[in-house]
Amino acid sequence: MTARYGTFRALLLLTLACAALAGAGVAWVHARHTVRVAPIADGQPFTTSLVYNPQLLLLAMVLVTTAGVLAVLGIARLRRR
Repeated sequence: MTARYGTFRALLLLTLACAALAGAGVAWVHARHTVRVAPIADGQPFTTSLVYNPQLLLLAMVLVTTAGVLAVLGIARLRRR
């Protein structure tokens, strides 16, 4: 393997890590929303509550983990050359 190919592959891994991290950020932002909660007693105001989407939270966690692994592999490959 040539040094040029190794550098290209390391930069590709780091680029994919950044893309996975950006995807995790998007998933995290869209994972929650507010809903109105009905009052407990008559005459009381409505309240709001945060509701989380578990599938999007799982996706964010998997993407952050993937980004971490790709970043470690890319940095290790850059340091080895």
